[in-house]
Amino acid sequence: MTERENPVEAFKRSTAATVRALSRRADVQVGFSTEPPGVAGLRVRVPTPARDLNPQDVAKLRGAADAASLRLRFHDNAIHLQRMPLGDTARAAFDAMEQARCEALGANNMPGIAANLEASLDERYHRQGFDRMEDRDQVPLAEALRMIAREAMTGAVPPPSAAHAVDLWRPWIVDKLGSDLHGLAEHIGDQDAYARAVRKLLAELDMEVGNEPDEPEESEEDERNNEQDDNEPNSGQTQGSDDVQSQTDSMTSQDMQESDEGDQAEEGTGEEGDTQMGEGEGAEEPAGPGQPWRPEARGRNEPDPNAYKPFTTQFDEVVDAADLCDPDELARLRHMLDQQLQHLQGVISKLANRLQRRLLAKQQRSWEFDLDEGILDAARLARIVVNPVLPLSFKKEKETDFRDTVVSLLIDNSGSMRGRPISIAAMSADILARTLERCAVKVEVLGFTTRAWKGGQAREQWIASGKPPNPGRLNDLRHIVYKAADQPWRRARKNLGLMLREGILKENIDGEALMWAHNRLIGRSEQRRILMVISDGAPVDDSTLSVNSGNYLERHLRQVIEYIETRSPVELVAIGIGHDVTRYYRRAVTIVDAEQLGGTMMNKLAELFDEDDRRGRGGVWR
Repeated sequence: MTERENPVEAFKRSTAATVRALSRRADVQVGFSTEPPGVAGLRVRVPTPARDLNPQDVAKLRGAADAASLRLRFHDNAIHLQRMPLGDTARAAFDAMEQARCEALGANNMPGIAANLEASLDERYHRQGFDRMEDRDQVPLAEALRMIAREAMTGAVPPPSAAHAVDLWRPWIVDKLGSDLHGLAEHIGDQDAYARAVRKLLAELDMEVGNEPDEPEESEEDERNNEQDDNEPNSGQTQGSDDVQSQTDSMTSQDMQESDEGDQAEEGTGEEGDTQMGEGEGAEEPAGPGQPWRPEARGRNEPDPNAYKPFTTQFDEVVDAADLCDPDELARLRHMLDQQLQHLQGVISKLANRLQRRLLAKQQRSWEFDLDEGILDAARLARIVVNPVLPLSFKKEKETDFRDTVVSLLIDNSGSMRGRPISIAAMSADILARTLERCAVKVEVLGFTTRAWKGGQAREQWIASGKPPNPGRLNDLRHIVYKAADQPWRRARKNLGLMLREGILKENIDGEALMWAHNRLIGRSEQRRILMVISDGAPVDDSTLSVNSGNYLERHLRQVIEYIETRSPVELVAIGIGHDVTRYYRRAVTIVDAEQLGGTMMNKLAELFDEDDRRGRGGVWR
């Protein structure tokens, strides 16, 4: 490290190098963000390190990086898909226990990795509120099984933040499984044997795992797999846990529930196809010469049980910000926002004024001369003095084709935005609304969150209905209108202070919020409609994800984005705060520090109007 090099940047570089070394994959891309850590393909996402690099945060970050590295190294995606259970709850548990196996292989051989993983898990479960859970239904069964499987394979008890939550499930699990969990350690080095053992355990817990292939067919398949393993030294199968350093590279990247759905599509393995092939039920007779293989058509006209749906919309609400807070409290929050604006006013106001000048210049920026009527052209009066016979010359300002425009700001009001990010989002929205209003561009400011943590009345109704499978979204939406497009800024200015009220910020279900904001714009009469999304993470709702697949909300978000970007007249742009939104949106930018938000909002809008101007002159739309 050079004398002038930032210690944080040096730490990031060394962490990325460690991930590549531990995973034995030189092509791994490591990114740092404020969203939860994970792996998508060969992209590893770990938390952004603190500026002071305190030991506690460093251990948590290293633990997240180690967990991702071990998954890449010891996990074979093909085996995982082949043995994947049918039910959503079983899938989540199956994946969680596979993660426990990968981490156990590293923890059993490297004490430093074991300590890092412990710190990372403790921080994760504390952030998810496991230490505050008192009811077993609040604790995802998949996480409880993961911790108990980890304990069986490594001897390490659950971290302090999860100990009580796991104990809520432990008696029921032990009663169902007895000592069967301890047998997992025997298969820790063989992913296929481990997966089959996990399937049996999940079946004993009354989960929907599907039928295994008939025994003779299974034996023949195992024999073929063993022959392939003998001929392919890089098949990704581990040979035991005695010497982790001797393990070979993993053939494929991880298949976490949070993985990119689009990557799966490119690889040709859809979720439905994975389930059929994994259970051995969807195989047809081999296609004839020159005929492509076709998936089984059985059930093609039946509704997709994994399609996104709310369990009930009875308790969802679209509410005006003024209705969520009494007037005195709203005035106090607005005063707090004004105080914070004083420190940011200078920088953002300069950018806002620059945007205003550019917009006004586009609306009226040229003149027509030598007209018979209009404004007297003083520059041409001299020729009248020289020759009084000549007529007076007039001029008129020429208006350009500046389309009537409305801009909608959709702001993530989730708990992870608490603090500086939501404050700057509120300030930027406030300044942007004032600026565009002066340019005759209408602006609406919207927010999205949920009415409760970890499920509200929708979850209670689901429980009362007997917990039917595939319930869909299990939380009550709260969509907030801070400023309507036709509402003047001066009347809505107090509403923006509501974002500073911490009790408002809960969980985020981005897909439905995005469609809500889109539909509001579709109903507008303006010629041009722009939707700007500001978010700091992927969609998260614990109550929904605990009973659906891990990528249930993210998959729906991608579907909504694809629809808007390809089939809607609304122009969509996104800004991610410490969160890589470029993997979701075509037109997007990611910022590391919330302090950059105001300037980025102004610049992205300016780019949009510049693009429109070039397209109007026959340029190419980017």
